[in-house]
Amino acid sequence: MTGARGARAVSAAAPSRTPSTPSTPGTSRGSRARRFTLALIAAAALAGCTSGTTEAAPDPTGTTAPTTTATATPASPGATGRTPRGTLLVADFGSDTVTFVDPGRDGSGKGGAPIASLKVGTAPYGLVVGADGRAWVATAEGVAVVDTQRRILIGTVPYETESGPVTTGEYRGGGMGIALAPDGRHVYVGVNVPDGNGTLEVIDTATREVTGTAPVGRRPFDVDVSPDGREVYATNHDSFDVTAVDARTLKTRRMEVAPYGTEGGLGSWLKPHYAVVRPQDGTLLLPFEGERLAVLDPRTGEVAIERMTADTHQHGAALAPDGTLLVVGTGPIGSDDEDPSLTVRAPDGTERIVPLEGPHEDVAVSADGRTAYVTGGFTRDGYWNGITVVDLDNEKNEPVRLEAGNRPLGIAIL
Repeated sequence: MTGARGARAVSAAAPSRTPSTPSTPGTSRGSRARRFTLALIAAAALAGCTSGTTEAAPDPTGTTAPTTTATATPASPGATGRTPRGTLLVADFGSDTVTFVDPGRDGSGKGGAPIASLKVGTAPYGLVVGADGRAWVATAEGVAVVDTQRRILIGTVPYETESGPVTTGEYRGGGMGIALAPDGRHVYVGVNVPDGNGTLEVIDTATREVTGTAPVGRRPFDVDVSPDGREVYATNHDSFDVTAVDARTLKTRRMEVAPYGTEGGLGSWLKPHYAVVRPQDGTLLLPFEGERLAVLDPRTGEVAIERMTADTHQHGAALAPDGTLLVVGTGPIGSDDEDPSLTVRAPDGTERIVPLEGPHEDVAVSADGRTAYVTGGFTRDGYWNGITVVDLDNEKNEPVRLEAGNRPLGIAIL
């Protein structure tokens, strides 16, 4: 969640189970880990970086899953007709809904507005949309299945993992990162288990049943799939690692990704959040603090470090069709950090930094690569209920703020 193939590597690759410590001089906070650790352990032991009528659901795919809660819940009033192509869909972490958003004239945000909201379950986090128009939304209580064309809830797939009471908030149990297999046959969701390691659950998209689980690390913020569909990657925020899961056997491998080391444990800010998979070579790109891009080779577990320039705490990431990497800067965690921004990193490693107003969380990019949509939800305090629209073609155009749902986190373009 890249194109840094031509960028200058600033440290040697590191073994998978030892911290990858870059040797680059001159970064603004090379001793950042030592500087923050003591204060954060004391102050943040768990710092995270944190209607209508209901009737029987006709399943547009023609399949019915006996273990799936099946409902057909219409969206809010004013949501008649088919969903236009290019509509934005956001997961409203601050409520139990997803919101459909008109992106405005030519997708620019200008004149855009929410179309409708649909109840899907408690505290929706990540979402993914298949070629068939079904959205899979990771909530605290299960994966909601949404027909995005008709804007109805088809049903909910409950988790097999016991993750405690259904709650809201940054550390709630339940689904977080979610991804779809390239062939569309399986959905993979990372399930957070408070105070313990999480799991990866596999859902058969035809039957809407959980067909397997695999152990992963703590708080699986993000889930990605290899280009060939053979491996699934859970990015585990609180254990400084990525778990590679064999899609066929569900065997796992742990790969540590800690360019600042692991000092501070749960109290550290310097942990992985989101990743994207580079299709050319299958490497995972994980941004850290607007200073370091960890390039993880899942075949070997080795991590190489490339320099970044935004100098801000970073979360969501996405790849444009041409290999441009987009990374959301949430804002400062230290006195020498820069404000929120969107990093636009070209395939050759050069970067443009677009200032943003207020914290943001995740990002999606249009199919033509010309526009980025950055959600304002944010997993910690300071969020706002909207989307910032960034013109990637014309640097002179100021970002446009677009009203969206209630604390929008995950985002997809329909």
